[in-house]
Amino acid sequence: MHVLNSRNCRLFFGGQGISLVGTWMAQATVFWLVYELTESPLILGLVGFTDQIPSFLLAPLTGLWVEQWSRYRTLLITQTLVMFQALALAFLALSGEINIKYILLLSLLKGIVNAFDIPARQVFIAEMVPKADLSSALAVNATIISGARLLGPAIAGLLIAAFDSGLCFLINGISYIAVIIALLAMNISFKPPPCPTSGPWQRLTEGWIYSFRHPSIRAILLLLALVSFMGVPYTSLIPIFAKDIMNGNSETHGFLLAFAGVGSLVGSLYLSFQKSLSQLKELWISFTLFLGIALVIFSQSRILWLSFGMMFIIGCCLVIQVATSNILLQTLVPDDKRGRIMSLFALAYIGMVPFGNLFVGEIATRIGAPWALTI
Repeated sequence: MHVLNSRNCRLFFGGQGISLVGTWMAQATVFWLVYELTESPLILGLVGFTDQIPSFLLAPLTGLWVEQWSRYRTLLITQTLVMFQALALAFLALSGEINIKYILLLSLLKGIVNAFDIPARQVFIAEMVPKADLSSALAVNATIISGARLLGPAIAGLLIAAFDSGLCFLINGISYIAVIIALLAMNISFKPPPCPTSGPWQRLTEGWIYSFRHPSIRAILLLLALVSFMGVPYTSLIPIFAKDIMNGNSETHGFLLAFAGVGSLVGSLYLSFQKSLSQLKELWISFTLFLGIALVIFSQSRILWLSFGMMFIIGCCLVIQVATSNILLQTLVPDDKRGRIMSLFALAYIGMVPFGNLFVGEIATRIGAPWALTI
């Protein structure tokens, strides 16, 4: 892809690729560790809730922030902060002091940082490339995320079985150095935004009104919120399926998530060849339907190879749904409202997940994980 001819793009995506492998390792490890400590579906949901609820609560603030402050500096700060969070988690795990209270606290802190990082990252990518190359850049970003989603959980499963969960957290902390160095090596000329002519509340209200009066933007955000509430939280239940339903171990857990990663990688690569908006709209609708069907089949499967296959399809469908939502939004929104609209994207995508985590965790406690996921 010619978008990678840009030195800044190569640095950013290369550093992010290394860091995201560590991120997905840590995410898989956290859920496995929590289930080993508590064996509670509700606590699994609570950990997911604390990690992502800040994106819901802080979305209005972060949208205004990324429009008025340097996205580049924001990313430098957020990546440094989550590096220290990961290293703190590694220290607690390796020293044997880890417990559910520390995990919840550190998950909440990471969630607060990510509430600023996610919209800043989306706007920063849009600033790095010409508008004609934006969909290609977002497809590359989705491919890198998918590749990390493939490698991270698989590596985590092997490391947990052979060593200790603390090693996964330590590698994650170290991996952030790559993206920090990449950001520092980039040549960035930040153009100061125009001085706002209205107050924060008025600009915030303007962004909401614009989004919900625009039929396409409204539809994208509402469907994404539904998928995030009902579909994305399946990841918090994977330790239960791996350990109790499939009678497996940490390797089973890691490979279930890795098959989802393979699917998301294939979905991202397929998406990178789709150029027209009409094709993207068709994919956005059809793959949402396929996602629901695959989740139901996975929830009722007791055959490992069938579960692996369904995880592949789930990963493929989910990445296409989310990535097409992102591309369509970034194509539709004007630059002067991009920060506010992308904060709504973060609210719909990340902000609804914590409520979904609590919902499926509570339902799984009452009727079991398979039927909770089916619902």
